[in-house]
Amino acid sequence: MNGSYGPPDRFNEEQATFTIRGADAPDLKAGEAAIRNVLKTLPLKPGVYRMHDAKGDVLYVGKARALKNRVANYVQVERLPKRLQRMVSQTRSMTIVTTNNEAEALLLEAQLIKRYRPAYNVLLRDDKSFPFILLRADHDFPRIQKHRGARRAKGDYYGPFASAGSVNNTLNALQKLFLLRSCTDGFFKTRDRPCLLYQIKRCSAPCVGRIDTAGYADLVSDAKKFLAGKATDVQAKLGAQMQAAAENMDFELAAVLRDRLKALTFIQGTQFINAEGVGDADIFALASHEGLIGIEAFFIRGGQNWGHRSFFPAHTADVPEDEVLTQFMMQFYEEVPPARTILIDRVLPEAELLTQALCEQAGRKVELTVPQRGVRKRLLDQASRNAKEALERRLAESTTQARLHRELAELFELGDSPDRIEVYDNSHIQGTNALGAMVVAGPEGFRKGQYRKFNIKQAATDDDYAMMREVLQRRFARALEEDPDRDGEAWPDLVLLDGGRGQLNAAKAVLEDLGIEDVCLVGVAKGPHHGREGREVFHLMDGRELTLPVNSPLLFYLQRLRDEVHRFAIGAHRAKRAKAIGASPLDEVPGIGPARKKALLMHFGTGRAVRNASLEDLRKAPGVSAAVAQQVYDFYHAR
Repeated sequence: MNGSYGPPDRFNEEQATFTIRGADAPDLKAGEAAIRNVLKTLPLKPGVYRMHDAKGDVLYVGKARALKNRVANYVQVERLPKRLQRMVSQTRSMTIVTTNNEAEALLLEAQLIKRYRPAYNVLLRDDKSFPFILLRADHDFPRIQKHRGARRAKGDYYGPFASAGSVNNTLNALQKLFLLRSCTDGFFKTRDRPCLLYQIKRCSAPCVGRIDTAGYADLVSDAKKFLAGKATDVQAKLGAQMQAAAENMDFELAAVLRDRLKALTFIQGTQFINAEGVGDADIFALASHEGLIGIEAFFIRGGQNWGHRSFFPAHTADVPEDEVLTQFMMQFYEEVPPARTILIDRVLPEAELLTQALCEQAGRKVELTVPQRGVRKRLLDQASRNAKEALERRLAESTTQARLHRELAELFELGDSPDRIEVYDNSHIQGTNALGAMVVAGPEGFRKGQYRKFNIKQAATDDDYAMMREVLQRRFARALEEDPDRDGEAWPDLVLLDGGRGQLNAAKAVLEDLGIEDVCLVGVAKGPHHGREGREVFHLMDGRELTLPVNSPLLFYLQRLRDEVHRFAIGAHRAKRAKAIGASPLDEVPGIGPARKKALLMHFGTGRAVRNASLEDLRKAPGVSAAVAQQVYDFYHAR
């Protein structure tokens, strides 16, 4: 049958249904037998294979130029490294996907690895997509904004940037330099006078006609030139305009142009990497030490430095460095369009295949090179230095983190050093917009991709204990449903609750009702001197209370965990409150769109007045038909 990974007939997927029954435990002979039975039916075609355990979970995703030859290697068990022997011992079935060529197989492999996150593949751990700058093209006065996620909006995308901070700094400078609007279209339409951004010279106020379409288009053109790396042209143009304004005694305009030139100089000053002549390039350098691998990525666009980021791929033990870098790059470019030039610090065995796959993905030429001299070599050397320094910091942090987790195990009498710590808190203002929050931490730090928020649905929002009960009941009931045998990574070794004995008792009651007896719960209270750091009291399940010395590193770590859940809970609450402020009671009425909602509010003034209106009054509202009036009336009065 056709797979769901591309256009029709591009891929062909078959499920190899042969399974060794009743063998959940690792068994090398059973795994080898399962693979041999699949091997009999495999073609000498390019494709991708997935190995499954007895439950059907994906253990490994691999690609091959000839599926039969590649999979045959797994039945020569004695030649496999220990890591792959463990994988074979757990394998009970396989899924086969054939492709038109090996480049397609490489692209599909990266896509499936990102989807299934198998236990035996090298994984790119990244919590968030990369931010871009979007200059929209669907308006007479285009908006400039930060963008993440799918690129559906019409316009020009510039990026990736290494972090939200680097995007924000660049956006602020761009607004000062080009005076482009950043407001939403809705805000733009309703303005009758300039907003504060115009007053502080960060917008040209096209919303109220302070600049015409042609003048704004000129600013947009300059912004595009700058973002494409032609900053010198923009600088020369602004300098000439400032000189002309000064000669014409238009000192106010000259001052505005002077401030824009200062903003341009600031942006150029923050791009401390000399990348002149490089154009668009991504730079990758790998460093390894004591079994840990770090990869540093630099992003150069139009000869400008748009930041760098460190990555630490998972599941790299016993995997060759060349394979780690290849797998990393393919997964990285699943989300990010490849630059025209990619600089790497080593010759990869599959460089030609990798280049072919990236060209196919980008729809244009992509060059993969190992520079030997000049500016490109200096940039790569700088990336290599950063990779080594980041790896050293990671190793130092890992050592400290591991020690803290061992001390946590001793303090709270856990069986082993905790691999997953969950921290819970509630946030609301006098019971409004209440929600619960969960953050997750592990030996490697915070796992932000696993944070969760819970909208309070049933509990009384003036009862913190009831809210905590609801959050934990929903969290652990779902965990029991999805992973009753606790084979996955979703079960915590330690649960910290922001609160004292009351929150702890509420949590204990929930877990007892669910039949969960082996999850350690700890309440973190501020103690008798509220607001004084270092006076936290830790409430244990057996009734004991513990405190730590005020200068204890373990106390600082626990405070950091608590502060992180506070930050996340408050941020989620503010977002919910802001959304609620813009909501209308009419949003609940089915079939009422924006135009009719606006007509009703314009006629009656408030949502409450609409709710209390008679059927006759509703029919008199302009733009509201008799059927719609009846629908609105029935909705409120049926209640």
